[in-house]
Amino acid sequence: MVKMESTEEQDRKLVLEFCHLLEKSKQLFNGLRDLPQYGHRQWQAYFGRTFDVYTKLWKFQQQHRMVLDSKYGLKRWQIGEIASKIGQLYYHYYLRTSETNYLNEAYQFYAAIRGRAYYSRAAKEDRPDLMVKKLRYYARFIVVCLLLKKMKLVRELVTELEKQIQEYTNTYEPEDHLEWSLVLEEIKGFIKAEAAVAVLHADSNPIILSHSTGPAIRRRTSATTLTDVSSGSGSRLSPLTTPPCERSPHMTLSLQEILIVGSACEQAKFSELTMDMFRMLQTLEREPTESTTNPLSMAHGLHGHDASPAASRIPPYGVPGSKGYMENGRAFRDNPHKYLLYKPSISQLLVFLASGSKELPLGGALLLYMSADGCFSTTKHPEDFGYELGGLATSVKRDSVDGGGLSCRGKSYKENHCLYPGDLYPFTRRPMFVVIDSDNSFVFQHIPRYFGQPLVVLMSPQDVPPAFQADVQHHGSLFTLFLHSPLTALCYICNVGDVPIHHWERCQTYVDRFITEASRLVTRCRIDEIEQGIGFIDSSYVQFFGDDFLRTLILRFVFCDVVLRLHRGFRGRHMRPRCEPQLPANELLEHPSLSHIIFQLASALDVRGHFSEGPECD
Repeated sequence: MVKMESTEEQDRKLVLEFCHLLEKSKQLFNGLRDLPQYGHRQWQAYFGRTFDVYTKLWKFQQQHRMVLDSKYGLKRWQIGEIASKIGQLYYHYYLRTSETNYLNEAYQFYAAIRGRAYYSRAAKEDRPDLMVKKLRYYARFIVVCLLLKKMKLVRELVTELEKQIQEYTNTYEPEDHLEWSLVLEEIKGFIKAEAAVAVLHADSNPIILSHSTGPAIRRRTSATTLTDVSSGSGSRLSPLTTPPCERSPHMTLSLQEILIVGSACEQAKFSELTMDMFRMLQTLEREPTESTTNPLSMAHGLHGHDASPAASRIPPYGVPGSKGYMENGRAFRDNPHKYLLYKPSISQLLVFLASGSKELPLGGALLLYMSADGCFSTTKHPEDFGYELGGLATSVKRDSVDGGGLSCRGKSYKENHCLYPGDLYPFTRRPMFVVIDSDNSFVFQHIPRYFGQPLVVLMSPQDVPPAFQADVQHHGSLFTLFLHSPLTALCYICNVGDVPIHHWERCQTYVDRFITEASRLVTRCRIDEIEQGIGFIDSSYVQFFGDDFLRTLILRFVFCDVVLRLHRGFRGRHMRPRCEPQLPANELLEHPSLSHIIFQLASALDVRGHFSEGPECD
């Protein structure tokens, strides 16, 4: 009898310990939303404590599952809720650190929830709040799969989410059913817009398929053997896709801080990620390594009676004193740190710019990417290029003080929610690389270098041919697509909706050859400048060129400029990109060797007729 009481007492203590860990984990998790969104050191310790508690909680429920099942009444959906919180924790840590390995960890937990069917009986609990948790889990899992380019799984999850929303609506007739229907339509629209070009496997069976991204075309393909690719060789950088570079002592800068801002009103979006933001954030990341190399992983060693993820320890990345953390030295991260801002107010944008500038280490550079609609000036004879030419709309929110709102073409030009070129002047005290994608991008070509620091501004075309205007407005900018995946963009403007995989790979070799040749020409320009005393290329490009990401952007910009310069449909200076300082024309942008490669690529795709007359290609 005493022994039995002792066992019961032990079980009671285990239940109390579990309740304590569960409550503590909830408190810490809820506190994450109160952490500052900018700066590095303010939030790291809190994340470490939160990981610690969830590690203990996850191990605890694994080790004492039988007791918790019988004495606490632990249900499978409760295990799923813990796993979902850990997945969210990893995803938010990825957003704050930009380390793509954490996306893999989030995926492992979300996949385990689905594989173990933790939420399978949620509908039978007669709790609408539990069904909402299940729907939110699906939405979060879809975001992670999108970022990891698991498009087949994304489509499966969307189908499952649609069924779950229907079941939720039929069972509870909730007030938020329209909101969930909108979420579903938003996801479907995003996936449709993302698939700019289809790459076909060799065993595709013919059916009719049409793509809406660009002028309508129809091809015979197989839906079951189709891989939708908007990134092609774009996507994230890897050792195989990093552009070559002949290093020089002048290549001194490394990209360390990034602001990605998406404010385009009509563009496809999901979970506060516009299509342009989605493409650019992948362009500025390296491919994640296998998560088995990450000592953080709670998701490896899938063992136990339900194959639940196993626990380990707190994150090593980004913690002061650990590998990859930046202090006074030059121990830089694998990926630059990013802020993602969806339709921020101008004050929010400036605060994040100031924080990114402040966090730059010695030898670091800041990149601002902004995809936004233009705010246009009505001043006929502008004198102040900083504020009288207009700028970019950052937010559609109305100002609570004076009632001012978003300015569109032909209206007032000095708006509260507008980023003007002059707003960037203070931040040019540090090395700065700016990418502007807008129909008013060219107003940023006059930013002065008051402080003598390296500064480069890449500006999108301000207009596209009428045949592309509607699709570009909704499905993502053509300029950003060029920076993300040059081959996809070229196919898009030539009405190529799908390409067999073997042909895609062959065409990609032409793109690789172009990038290699353009890199050689940039280096050659610098050597000629030194040897002959002729200033062919601005020193800012040379200083930025040593960074893999910035070199990629520069060379893909060159590809974009050359392609649009040669394409018959893009006539007029407003239909081509600009950069400041200007890149040399004869020695780079109009060099015959680059034009020749584009003509060869066009011939390989059987779209030579889209381009102006040039030499016959082999």
